[in-house]
Amino acid sequence: MHEVGIIQNTLELAERSARASGATRIHRLRLRVGRMTGVVQEALEFAFEVAREGTMASEAVLEVETVPVSCWCARCGAEFVAEDWVGVCPRCGEVSGELRRGQELELASLEIS
Repeated sequence: MHEVGIIQNTLELAERSARASGATRIHRLRLRVGRMTGVVQEALEFAFEVAREGTMASEAVLEVETVPVSCWCARCGAEFVAEDWVGVCPRCGEVSGELRRGQELELASLEIS
């Protein structure tokens, strides 16, 4: 389960950032997770519940924003949300080879004090 490693790294990054700002507690973490990452949200949330114990985020809330897969069509110039793993342009039917969004895995924001 790579979600445990993701959460451990996220908590380390969040704590470094919070300490650098002079904070002693993390209240909320918001992650942006693209659908193409293969991250399972439920596993991520479970890993967070376990890994946050004993950290500055021991009582924090985890928010996960799922980023849909977005592709761009070279033939007609349309940007579109792909309904599955194959990005077929809904305007012209061309298979897109350019992924614009959906691979994000980032700590988007923190609430600290």
